[in-house]
Amino acid sequence: MNPLPHQAVLIHPVIEAFRTVPLTLMVDGTLGAGGHAAALLQEHPEIEHYLGIDQDPEALHIAAERLRPWGAKVILKQGNFADFDQFIKELSLPRPNGILLDLGVSSMQLDQAQRGFSFMREGPLDMRMNPLETLTAHFIVNNWSEKDLGRIIRDYGEEKQWRTAVRAIMMARELHPIETTVDLATILSQALGRFSKKGIHPATLVFQALRICVNHELDVLEQGLSKAIDLLLPHGRLAVISFHSLEDRIVKEKMQLAASDKWETSGLGGGLFRDKKPTAKLVVKKPLIASEQESNVNPRSRSAKLRILEKLEETV
Repeated sequence: MNPLPHQAVLIHPVIEAFRTVPLTLMVDGTLGAGGHAAALLQEHPEIEHYLGIDQDPEALHIAAERLRPWGAKVILKQGNFADFDQFIKELSLPRPNGILLDLGVSSMQLDQAQRGFSFMREGPLDMRMNPLETLTAHFIVNNWSEKDLGRIIRDYGEEKQWRTAVRAIMMARELHPIETTVDLATILSQALGRFSKKGIHPATLVFQALRICVNHELDVLEQGLSKAIDLLLPHGRLAVISFHSLEDRIVKEKMQLAASDKWETSGLGGGLFRDKKPTAKLVVKKPLIASEQESNVNPRSRSAKLRILEKLEETV
Protein backbone atom coordinates (compact mmCIF):
# COMPACT_ATOMS: atom_id res chain seq x y z
CA MET A 1 0.00 0.00 0.00
CA ASN A 2 1.22 3.49 -0.87
CA PRO A 3 0.83 5.71 2.21
CA LEU A 4 0.77 8.87 0.11
CA PRO A 5 -2.47 10.19 -1.40
CA HIS A 6 -1.01 10.33 -4.89
CA GLN A 7 1.35 7.94 -6.66
CA ALA A 8 3.49 9.62 -9.31
CA VAL A 9 3.51 7.89 -12.69
CA LEU A 10 6.46 6.92 -14.89
CA ILE A 11 8.99 7.56 -12.11
CA HIS A 12 11.77 5.48 -13.69
CA PRO A 13 11.39 6.90 -17.23
CA VAL A 14 11.44 10.42 -15.74
CA ILE A 15 14.65 9.62 -13.85
CA GLU A 16 16.19 8.28 -17.06
CA ALA A 17 15.08 11.39 -18.98
CA PHE A 18 17.31 13.58 -16.79
CA ARG A 19 20.05 11.08 -15.91
CA THR A 20 22.69 12.62 -18.21
CA VAL A 21 21.76 16.23 -17.44
CA PRO A 22 23.76 18.02 -14.71
CA LEU A 23 20.90 19.83 -13.00
CA THR A 24 21.42 23.23 -11.39
CA LEU A 25 17.87 24.58 -11.43
CA MET A 26 15.11 22.00 -11.82
CA VAL A 27 11.58 23.31 -12.37
CA ASP A 28 8.71 21.00 -11.46
CA GLY A 29 5.69 22.81 -12.84
CA THR A 30 3.10 20.39 -11.45
CA LEU A 31 4.56 19.27 -8.14
CA GLY A 32 1.63 17.27 -6.76
CA ALA A 33 2.62 15.23 -3.73
CA GLY A 34 6.31 15.48 -4.67
CA GLY A 35 6.89 11.96 -5.96
CA HIS A 36 8.92 12.95 -9.01
CA ALA A 37 10.68 15.64 -6.97
CA ALA A 38 11.88 13.21 -4.30
CA ALA A 39 13.18 10.81 -6.95
CA LEU A 40 15.04 13.52 -8.88
CA LEU A 41 16.51 15.13 -5.78
CA GLN A 42 17.76 11.72 -4.68
CA GLU A 43 19.34 11.04 -8.08
CA HIS A 44 20.83 14.52 -8.54
CA PRO A 45 22.64 15.77 -5.43
CA GLU A 46 24.14 18.52 -7.60
CA ILE A 47 20.75 20.30 -7.77
CA GLU A 48 21.12 23.76 -6.24
CA HIS A 49 17.49 24.83 -6.52
CA TYR A 50 14.38 22.71 -7.04
CA LEU A 51 11.44 25.00 -7.85
CA GLY A 52 8.16 23.17 -7.24
CA ILE A 53 4.95 24.80 -8.45
CA ASP A 54 1.37 23.68 -7.89
CA GLN A 55 -2.03 25.37 -7.92
CA ASP A 56 -3.29 23.23 -5.05
CA PRO A 57 -2.24 24.48 -1.58
CA GLU A 58 -2.94 21.08 -0.04
CA ALA A 59 -0.60 19.40 -2.53
CA LEU A 60 2.10 21.90 -1.66
CA HIS A 61 1.66 21.16 2.05
CA ILE A 62 2.03 17.41 1.46
CA ALA A 63 5.03 17.93 -0.83
CA ALA A 64 6.71 20.23 1.69
CA GLU A 65 6.68 17.48 4.29
CA ARG A 66 7.93 14.89 1.84
CA LEU A 67 10.77 17.10 0.56
CA ARG A 68 11.88 18.39 3.96
CA PRO A 69 15.13 16.31 3.88
CA TRP A 70 16.45 18.50 1.04
CA GLY A 71 16.02 21.68 3.04
CA ALA A 72 16.48 25.11 1.52
CA LYS A 73 17.27 23.87 -1.99
CA VAL A 74 13.53 23.13 -2.38
CA ILE A 75 11.48 26.26 -3.17
CA LEU A 76 7.68 25.87 -3.30
CA LYS A 77 5.29 28.28 -4.97
CA GLN A 78 1.52 28.21 -5.35
CA GLY A 79 0.46 29.12 -8.85
CA ASN A 80 0.24 28.04 -12.44
CA PHE A 81 3.20 26.50 -14.23
CA ALA A 82 2.69 28.91 -17.14
CA ASP A 83 4.02 31.60 -14.79
CA PHE A 84 7.22 29.74 -13.87
CA ASP A 85 9.31 32.37 -15.65
CA GLN A 86 7.94 35.02 -13.29
CA PHE A 87 8.83 32.91 -10.26
CA ILE A 88 12.36 32.48 -11.60
CA LYS A 89 12.66 36.24 -12.10
CA GLU A 90 11.24 37.08 -8.65
CA LEU A 91 13.62 34.64 -6.96
CA SER A 92 16.64 35.75 -9.04
CA LEU A 93 17.25 32.15 -10.11
CA PRO A 94 19.31 31.11 -13.15
CA ARG A 95 17.80 29.64 -16.29
CA PRO A 96 16.70 26.02 -15.75
CA ASN A 97 18.39 22.98 -17.26
CA GLY A 98 15.52 20.69 -16.31
CA ILE A 99 11.75 21.18 -16.54
CA LEU A 100 9.10 18.57 -15.73
CA LEU A 101 5.34 18.82 -16.30
CA ASP A 102 2.94 16.10 -15.10
CA LEU A 103 -0.37 17.23 -16.55
CA GLY A 104 -3.98 16.58 -15.64
CA VAL A 105 -5.77 16.01 -12.36
CA SER A 106 -4.11 14.11 -9.52
CA SER A 107 -5.62 11.11 -7.76
CA MET A 108 -5.71 13.00 -4.48
CA GLN A 109 -7.91 15.66 -6.11
CA LEU A 110 -10.17 12.96 -7.53
CA ASP A 111 -10.41 11.30 -4.12
CA GLN A 112 -11.63 14.47 -2.38
CA ALA A 113 -15.38 14.67 -2.92
CA GLN A 114 -15.51 18.34 -1.95
CA ARG A 115 -13.26 19.26 -4.90
CA GLY A 116 -15.92 18.10 -7.36
CA PHE A 117 -13.61 16.41 -9.87
CA SER A 118 -15.09 12.93 -9.74
CA PHE A 119 -18.51 11.66 -10.75
CA MET A 120 -17.86 8.68 -8.48
CA ARG A 121 -18.06 10.80 -5.31
CA GLU A 122 -20.85 13.21 -4.49
CA GLY A 123 -19.66 16.75 -3.97
CA PRO A 124 -20.21 20.29 -5.24
CA LEU A 125 -19.59 20.95 -8.92
CA ASP A 126 -16.32 22.76 -8.41
CA MET A 127 -13.29 21.32 -10.30
CA ARG A 128 -10.92 24.20 -9.51
CA MET A 129 -7.31 23.11 -9.15
CA ASN A 130 -6.61 26.50 -7.61
CA PRO A 131 -9.32 27.26 -5.02
CA LEU A 132 -8.54 30.98 -5.34
CA GLU A 133 -9.91 31.07 -8.89
CA THR A 134 -13.55 32.10 -9.37
CA LEU A 135 -14.87 30.05 -12.31
CA THR A 136 -16.43 26.72 -11.28
CA ALA A 137 -18.06 23.84 -13.10
CA HIS A 138 -21.30 24.72 -11.27
CA PHE A 139 -21.37 28.16 -12.91
CA ILE A 140 -20.63 26.75 -16.37
CA VAL A 141 -23.25 24.00 -16.16
CA ASN A 142 -25.98 26.26 -14.81
CA ASN A 143 -25.29 29.55 -16.61
CA TRP A 144 -23.45 29.12 -19.88
CA SER A 145 -25.39 29.17 -23.13
CA GLU A 146 -26.27 26.04 -25.05
CA LYS A 147 -23.80 27.06 -27.75
CA ASP A 148 -20.89 27.53 -25.34
CA LEU A 149 -21.65 24.33 -23.44
CA GLY A 150 -21.72 22.45 -26.72
CA ARG A 151 -18.41 23.93 -27.79
CA ILE A 152 -16.48 22.84 -24.70
CA ILE A 153 -18.05 19.36 -24.55
CA ARG A 154 -17.31 18.84 -28.25
CA ASP A 155 -13.81 20.36 -28.29
CA TYR A 156 -12.46 19.62 -24.80
CA GLY A 157 -14.31 16.37 -24.12
CA GLU A 158 -14.32 15.04 -27.69
CA GLU A 159 -17.72 13.62 -26.80
CA LYS A 160 -19.37 12.42 -30.02
CA GLN A 161 -22.84 12.78 -28.51
CA TRP A 162 -22.21 16.33 -27.35
CA ARG A 163 -25.53 17.61 -28.66
CA THR A 164 -27.42 15.01 -26.65
CA ALA A 165 -25.39 15.85 -23.54
CA VAL A 166 -26.06 19.57 -23.89
CA ARG A 167 -29.80 19.11 -24.44
CA ALA A 168 -30.00 16.94 -21.33
CA ILE A 169 -28.19 19.55 -19.24
CA MET A 170 -30.33 22.41 -20.58
CA MET A 171 -33.58 20.54 -19.88
CA ALA A 172 -32.50 19.53 -16.37
CA ARG A 173 -31.41 23.00 -15.31
CA GLU A 174 -34.75 24.47 -16.40
CA LEU A 175 -36.37 22.45 -13.61
CA HIS A 176 -33.79 23.26 -10.92
CA PRO A 177 -30.06 24.04 -10.65
CA ILE A 178 -27.65 21.13 -11.10
CA GLU A 179 -25.83 21.22 -7.76
CA THR A 180 -23.61 18.15 -7.33
CA THR A 181 -21.33 15.84 -9.25
CA VAL A 182 -23.79 12.98 -8.79
CA ASP A 183 -26.67 15.14 -10.07
CA LEU A 184 -24.77 15.84 -13.29
CA ALA A 185 -23.51 12.27 -13.63
CA THR A 186 -27.05 10.95 -13.30
CA ILE A 187 -28.35 13.33 -15.97
CA LEU A 188 -25.57 12.29 -18.35
CA SER A 189 -25.99 8.58 -17.61
CA GLN A 190 -29.65 8.75 -18.50
CA ALA A 191 -28.95 10.71 -21.69
CA LEU A 192 -25.78 9.03 -22.92
CA GLY A 193 -25.79 5.58 -21.33
CA ARG A 194 -26.73 3.71 -24.48
CA PHE A 195 -24.08 5.55 -26.53
CA SER A 196 -21.14 5.02 -24.19
CA LYS A 197 -18.27 2.66 -24.84
CA LYS A 198 -18.18 -0.43 -22.69
CA GLY A 199 -16.30 0.20 -19.46
CA ILE A 200 -16.41 4.01 -19.76
CA HIS A 201 -18.85 5.95 -17.60
CA PRO A 202 -21.17 8.15 -19.72
CA ALA A 203 -20.10 11.24 -17.75
CA THR A 204 -16.34 10.77 -18.28
CA LEU A 205 -15.77 13.02 -21.27
CA VAL A 206 -18.14 15.76 -20.13
CA PHE A 207 -16.38 15.92 -16.75
CA GLN A 208 -13.06 16.08 -18.59
CA ALA A 209 -14.34 18.97 -20.71
CA LEU A 210 -15.56 20.92 -17.69
CA ARG A 211 -12.29 20.42 -15.80
CA ILE A 212 -10.21 21.57 -18.77
CA CYS A 213 -12.42 24.62 -19.20
CA VAL A 214 -12.49 25.61 -15.51
CA ASN A 215 -8.69 25.45 -15.28
CA HIS A 216 -7.88 26.80 -18.78
CA GLU A 217 -5.66 23.75 -19.12
CA LEU A 218 -4.94 23.82 -22.85
CA ASP A 219 -4.21 27.55 -23.00
CA VAL A 220 -1.93 27.20 -19.98
CA LEU A 221 -0.16 24.25 -21.61
CA GLU A 222 0.48 26.19 -24.83
CA GLN A 223 1.94 29.12 -22.89
CA GLY A 224 3.97 26.97 -20.50
CA LEU A 225 5.54 24.85 -23.24
CA SER A 226 6.59 27.88 -25.28
CA LYS A 227 8.26 29.46 -22.24
CA ALA A 228 9.88 26.18 -21.20
CA ILE A 229 11.49 25.56 -24.59
CA ASP A 230 12.64 29.18 -24.81
CA LEU A 231 14.14 29.41 -21.30
CA LEU A 232 15.88 26.04 -21.09
CA LEU A 233 19.67 26.18 -21.07
CA PRO A 234 21.50 24.41 -23.91
CA HIS A 235 21.54 20.63 -23.31
CA GLY A 236 18.78 21.05 -20.75
CA ARG A 237 15.72 18.83 -21.04
CA LEU A 238 11.95 19.23 -20.90
CA ALA A 239 9.87 16.18 -19.97
CA VAL A 240 6.06 16.25 -20.21
CA ILE A 241 3.59 13.60 -19.06
CA SER A 242 0.14 13.86 -20.63
CA PHE A 243 -2.99 11.80 -20.04
CA HIS A 244 -5.34 12.46 -22.94
CA SER A 245 -5.11 13.13 -26.66
CA LEU A 246 -5.75 16.88 -26.49
CA GLU A 247 -2.77 17.44 -24.19
CA ASP A 248 -0.51 15.01 -26.02
CA ARG A 249 -1.29 16.59 -29.39
CA ILE A 250 -0.21 20.03 -28.15
CA VAL A 251 2.97 18.64 -26.56
CA LYS A 252 3.84 16.65 -29.68
CA GLU A 253 3.30 19.58 -32.04
CA LYS A 254 5.23 22.07 -29.87
CA MET A 255 8.18 19.73 -29.52
CA GLN A 256 8.21 18.78 -33.20
CA LEU A 257 8.12 22.43 -34.24
CA ALA A 258 11.06 23.24 -31.96
CA ALA A 259 13.02 20.34 -33.47
CA SER A 260 12.07 21.14 -37.07
CA ASP A 261 14.12 23.14 -39.56
CA LYS A 262 10.92 24.54 -41.11
CA TRP A 263 8.23 27.00 -40.14
CA GLU A 264 4.82 26.03 -41.40
CA THR A 265 2.46 28.84 -42.28
CA SER A 266 -0.97 28.72 -43.88
CA GLY A 267 -0.98 29.72 -47.51
CA LEU A 268 -1.53 28.58 -51.06
CA GLY A 269 -1.53 24.87 -51.63
CA GLY A 270 -2.44 24.07 -48.03
CA GLY A 271 0.74 25.39 -46.46
CA LEU A 272 3.94 27.24 -47.18
CA PHE A 273 7.19 26.30 -45.50
CA ARG A 274 10.19 28.51 -44.78
CA ASP A 275 13.51 27.59 -43.30
CA LYS A 276 14.38 28.06 -39.64
CA LYS A 277 17.02 26.76 -37.28
CA PRO A 278 15.92 24.01 -34.88
CA THR A 279 16.15 25.07 -31.25
CA ALA A 280 15.82 21.56 -29.80
CA LYS A 281 15.91 17.88 -30.61
CA LEU A 282 13.53 15.08 -29.72
CA VAL A 283 15.05 12.63 -27.23
CA VAL A 284 12.38 10.04 -28.03
CA LYS A 285 10.42 9.99 -31.28
CA LYS A 286 7.52 8.08 -29.78
CA PRO A 287 6.15 8.77 -26.29
CA LEU A 288 7.21 6.47 -23.47
CA ILE A 289 4.41 4.61 -21.69
CA ALA A 290 4.06 2.68 -18.46
CA SER A 291 5.31 -0.86 -18.15
CA GLU A 292 2.79 -3.65 -17.68
CA GLN A 293 3.92 -3.93 -14.07
CA GLU A 294 3.33 -0.23 -13.36
CA SER A 295 -0.02 -0.30 -15.13
CA ASN A 296 -1.16 -3.14 -12.91
CA VAL A 297 0.01 -1.43 -9.71
CA ASN A 298 -1.12 2.09 -10.63
CA PRO A 299 -4.06 2.11 -13.08
CA ARG A 300 -3.74 5.88 -13.57
CA SER A 301 -0.46 5.28 -15.41
CA ARG A 302 -2.17 3.34 -18.22
CA SER A 303 -3.03 6.49 -20.18
CA ALA A 304 0.21 8.36 -19.39
CA LYS A 305 2.57 9.38 -22.20
CA LEU A 306 6.01 10.88 -21.64
CA ARG A 307 7.66 13.05 -24.29
CA ILE A 308 11.19 14.44 -23.88
CA LEU A 309 12.97 17.31 -25.64
CA GLU A 310 16.58 18.53 -25.35
CA LYS A 311 17.61 22.13 -26.03
CA LEU A 312 20.31 22.68 -28.64
CA GLU A 313 23.23 25.09 -28.49
CA GLU A 314 22.06 28.64 -29.04
CA THR A 315 23.35 30.59 -32.04
CA VAL A 316 23.66 34.35 -32.25
